[in-house]
Amino acid sequence: MAFKLTEEFKARAEKVCAKYPRRDAALIPLLQELQAEAGYVAEEGMDELAAFLGLPYARVKAVVTFYTMFNREPLGKYHLQVCRNISCHMAGAPGLLNRLREKLGIEEGETTRDGMFTLSAVECLGACGAAPVMQVNEEYFEKLDEAKLDALLEDLRHGRRVAGR
Repeated sequence: MAFKLTEEFKARAEKVCAKYPRRDAALIPLLQELQAEAGYVAEEGMDELAAFLGLPYARVKAVVTFYTMFNREPLGKYHLQVCRNISCHMAGAPGLLNRLREKLGIEEGETTRDGMFTLSAVECLGACGAAPVMQVNEEYFEKLDEAKLDALLEDLRHGRRVAGR
């Protein structure tokens, strides 16, 4: 069955478009809306949104592939994003990435078979003073070391609420 934008989505999208001088200026907020609904932006969603906004599909695809905030595939329950910029790198991020690869049995960009974890390395999380930093979904975990990382993974695996900072 082909993907279709829902009437509810279209109604919300029209309100978003009304805030901008041109419909195409609403592209990023509408892509964020699409991702919020499904957890990622599917090819079919890009195609439908392009038609809705009167844009070429290639323009929508270019935006989705340029910005790392858009996921093009479903993610695990927990999206582990390890900062790899210089401060985090110097404070031990490469070791944390290696530890995650070993413990989870996946590489960057992959999701565990159980759908629990997706691993990513990102350029900067903007928390250089608390390096190394990892973002789990929307929450930051700072000044990580292997012991803290192991404890965090155990808490996530067992569904225990974990506090960020």
